[in-house]
Amino acid sequence: MVSGATTFSRILGLIREQVMAYFFGAGMATDAFVAAFRIPNLLRDMFAEGALSAAFVPVFKEKAVKESTQEAFSLANVVISAVLIVVGLIVLLGIVAAPAIVYIMAHGFTDSPDKFDLTVGLSRVMMVYLLLVSLSALVMGMLNSFGRFGIPALSPAMFNLGTVLTVFCLYHYFNQPAYTLAIGVIVGGVGQVAVQLPSLLRIGYRFHFRLSFLDEGLKRVVRLLTPMIVGLSAGRVNILVSTLLASFLMEGAISYLNYAYRLMHFPLGVFAVALGTVALPKASELVARGEHDKLGRTFEEAIGANLFVVVPSAVFLAVMGRDVIELIYQWGAFSAVSSERTALALLHYSYGLIGFAAVRVTVPFFYAFKDSRKPMIASIISVAINLILYYPMIRLLDFAGLAAATSIAGLVNFILLLRWLPALGIDISMARVGLKTFRMLVAAAAAFYISRLMPYQFAFDPATLPGRIVQLVVPLLFAALLYLLFCFILRVREVGLLKRFFVRK
Repeated sequence: MVSGATTFSRILGLIREQVMAYFFGAGMATDAFVAAFRIPNLLRDMFAEGALSAAFVPVFKEKAVKESTQEAFSLANVVISAVLIVVGLIVLLGIVAAPAIVYIMAHGFTDSPDKFDLTVGLSRVMMVYLLLVSLSALVMGMLNSFGRFGIPALSPAMFNLGTVLTVFCLYHYFNQPAYTLAIGVIVGGVGQVAVQLPSLLRIGYRFHFRLSFLDEGLKRVVRLLTPMIVGLSAGRVNILVSTLLASFLMEGAISYLNYAYRLMHFPLGVFAVALGTVALPKASELVARGEHDKLGRTFEEAIGANLFVVVPSAVFLAVMGRDVIELIYQWGAFSAVSSERTALALLHYSYGLIGFAAVRVTVPFFYAFKDSRKPMIASIISVAINLILYYPMIRLLDFAGLAAATSIAGLVNFILLLRWLPALGIDISMARVGLKTFRMLVAAAAAFYISRLMPYQFAFDPATLPGRIVQLVVPLLFAALLYLLFCFILRVREVGLLKRFFVRK
């Protein structure tokens, strides 16, 4: 259910990127918007979707299981009230300090005053999104804890829809049309909260402002939240440094990396984030009930399902990334040169997808035990490796080196977390996970290599829309069938689970 809703949201996200590519291409306006949105987006990852919900759900779920639903709702009132005050102040501070933040984060823009001023203006407009997405994340956590996954997973679609409609409706009314993107972010943020409110009312929750910083439940959330913020802050240092370095590189470098990152994020969001979203309340419930013996099986099922889809997705983006980019982005102001450079960045994000996705599924099992310290340490170590790799990778691959360094660090992060899981008492085998991943890689690589040899282009001109669709979809479908066949031959367990699922349906 979560994957289905997230797929719809991600498709709208790709349409949003298409709209941005069509209207703005890969130049000053998109560089400014991407850099400006990084500021509330980084804070969102730290305070909202990345840490706040992960700290809130285990405590909220424990309250509901061990005490009562009303006690859980009372905790939610305290946490939401605190967020309104604290995050509201952060938003105001961000609006005032926007010039200084942009100066540090995208210092290369100072050579172009118009670009710098546009970035500052856009960041001020979008700073309010941080408060909206924080509230959305808390509501999502509450609904997930009650087994409601569909509407919360659909809520990001409202964000994408709001952005797209705003650009279409307001583009011709602004002297600087890039502001339509920023306004769209706010419109989308409001929609992201509003679409979840009916479900929240149906589970019986009613908000009452209750500010109590001494509340024991809030203290527990904050104790969990603090190391999460440190760990996520460390991870976001990479994005800040990456943006700073890219601002000194060729015009459009930030845009190429952003377009590639968004494509890589499609399978990450559809499968890995969906599994992580479901795994957190499930694992938290098993821990709260003391059923630790079931955690090992739950983890291996989650990571197996994750890798079964993400590994071929990574190979697909590496092998056929240029075809994807030409179909989705290469229209209007987006040129063939932009496609080539975006494809290079996507190639080096592709292998990191496996690490990023696996981390999304692994971290919730630490959070279920209220252990946010180990993920923090793993994040800090991976950031250090990333920063060390930036210079040699840029020398070797130019702007794509930033993607390569980030991908290597993501793989290291997952390996560290996997090694530390048994310390929690979760019975897993690294060798078994490693062998399963290797088999999937072999199956995916063979499938896409064979599918690329097919003579599928003879009937259509690859410069036309039908030609681009055929060029992408036919080998993709053939590769998917081959992948399932090769996984069956290599005895990958997930093929049998998939077969039983469809037979049962």
